[in-house]
Amino acid sequence: AKAIAAAKAKAKAAAAAKAKAAGAGKADDTAAQAAAEQPSPNQPYLDKYVKVITEHLGADVLEDSYINKLSKDVPTLVVKPDTYFKVAQFLKYNEQLGFDYLSELHGTDFVTHMEVYVHLYSYKNRQSVAFKVKIDRNEPTIESLQPLWAGAEWPECEAYDLLGIKFPGHPDLRRILLGEDWVGYPLRKDYEPYDVEV
Repeated sequence: AKAIAAAKAKAKAAAAAKAKAAGAGKADDTAAQAAAEQPSPNQPYLDKYVKVITEHLGADVLEDSYINKLSKDVPTLVVKPDTYFKVAQFLKYNEQLGFDYLSELHGTDFVTHMEVYVHLYSYKNRQSVAFKVKIDRNEPTIESLQPLWAGAEWPECEAYDLLGIKFPGHPDLRRILLGEDWVGYPLRKDYEPYDVEV
């Protein structure tokens, strides 16, 4: 009888804990939903970037702009392939923007297309921006940013090495992780190792 009573008490306690957790989960969901609905503190920066770019370069140079919630609310611009270098140059040299430091550049294979993602920082304004461009997966080619930011040299080589993205204007585009005789590009979604035994 004692064992049965103890088992009933444990079951009752477990049910109470489960109900409490479900209630807390609902509260967490409500708080997360409220936070998601609030505008990002970086929205004014994004609005400023878009305004300055469209005033000087026209509204047709950008495909999209948004706050990237998955990356610390960084203001993000999506540029067209034919305006990629022009927008990058503007982001660096425009007095209101002055993004003088390239902190990151990488490529990604999305199967339907490839993207080059660039993250910039302005020491003068203490602000950051990301911009990216979608390129043809079969002929992944986009102008090099190395003439603007010397720090783009190695990341562009890495994107070439692992994804096969070509950067015309790069001073020394070559494989830096894999040998020159390596077959294929390992970060492509359809990559098959040349020698599966290795």
